[in-house]
Amino acid sequence: MSKSRINYVCAECGHKQAKWTGRCPKCGAWDAMHEVLEAPTSKNQTDVLGQRPKPLPLTAIQTDNLSRIPLRIQELARVLGGGIMPGGGVLISGDPGIGKSTLLMQMAGAIAQSGHTVLYVSGEESAYQVKRRAERLQCVHPKLFLLADVDLHNILAHIETMNPGMIIVDSIQAVYLNDLSSSAGSVTQVRECASQLLRLAKGKNVPLFLVGHVTKEGNIAGPRVLEHMVDTVLYLEGDRFHSFRLLRSVKNRFGSTNEVGVFEMRQQGLREVTNPSEVFLAERLPQASGSAIAVPMEGARPLLVEVQALTSTTAFAQPRRTTNGVDLNRLLLITAVLSKRVGLRLSDQDIFVNVVGGLRISEPGSDLAIAMAIASSVHNRPVKADMVLLGEIGLSGELRSVSQLERRLKEASKLGFKQAIIPRLINKEASFDFPSDIAIIHARSLHQAIEAALI
Repeated sequence: MSKSRINYVCAECGHKQAKWTGRCPKCGAWDAMHEVLEAPTSKNQTDVLGQRPKPLPLTAIQTDNLSRIPLRIQELARVLGGGIMPGGGVLISGDPGIGKSTLLMQMAGAIAQSGHTVLYVSGEESAYQVKRRAERLQCVHPKLFLLADVDLHNILAHIETMNPGMIIVDSIQAVYLNDLSSSAGSVTQVRECASQLLRLAKGKNVPLFLVGHVTKEGNIAGPRVLEHMVDTVLYLEGDRFHSFRLLRSVKNRFGSTNEVGVFEMRQQGLREVTNPSEVFLAERLPQASGSAIAVPMEGARPLLVEVQALTSTTAFAQPRRTTNGVDLNRLLLITAVLSKRVGLRLSDQDIFVNVVGGLRISEPGSDLAIAMAIASSVHNRPVKADMVLLGEIGLSGELRSVSQLERRLKEASKLGFKQAIIPRLINKEASFDFPSDIAIIHARSLHQAIEAALI
């Protein structure tokens, strides 16, 4: 019989070796090698279902009864690709307190109401705490079962006995396997527990949802192999001090990763936001200087957001550049172009830029709106109230085209905007189906755009 052995495993990429090093030789991460004691495994180990899998011809595999499970939460269904895939493994992650457990409890209640049995495994909260949340969210249902346990053998036994229609494990870092000597949450425990749960779920064609912790950098804690094992990886993002949440898909074997779901956190749980652009602009002051409307793409969905800027004479030798929702390096680039190419004096001005609603915009297509908000604040002249701004800014002060112009302009048209400044189109032969009720203003440079936009 083989003996237990000590190995060192990288927490970032899962690389394994016998000696400790300060830097992982595979991915280059520093201080990522952790000592794990690996228990011996039998070469004759059978599958968790109690039998060895056998090869089958494709013609003998039945798929007629494996249609997606419909979801009444349309924003979640959009991100998952149209519904829940039987046998699919979904890993959902996000910052502490962002609403992961709330979203999963609402989903479990909706699935239970549709007639499917749901097993909710809570490894971090007591049964009393979970019941209180379910009552607050109005998700209590006879087909929704709760198991407050962290022993993997007991969890697998209950799954075999109940044969539920969906399994939720909150969270995978709390589950442990007695056969391994390492503590719960370690690299070995997380990998082995997730592997056995996924094998059982796929063997029974039952959807499995796992909650994963995140590190201080915002990445999923534990080995990267955990993200490769599952079929879908979702991130729930947002500012804890704002009510809006974005659900993104960074991996999806059964759907597109270009979709994003928008929710609003309320006392009764997460509420779907079917028209997020209208909500983000609800409290806007149209005639205020330092405000501009950008139309970034969140996945495949265009959103209208308000970008605010404030400039004031600095009291320090070095002016401050402060952002909220915008990358600081992008702001420094735009500020340099405004100073050099447009002639705005910003060397003695503190600049504060904010994206309303707690959102983050990172695509270059929002450059023009950021620059216009700064120029509007410097000149103390508002941007036209019914105007949206689209364009990437180059270092020469030129405006460069952005993708999916038609979809962005159609979204602006639905909310009543009548004017749009876009870069001058180089490809004259391209046919664009722009909305007829929006006046398109083509600008070649940032200077031309500012002259056309400010009142």
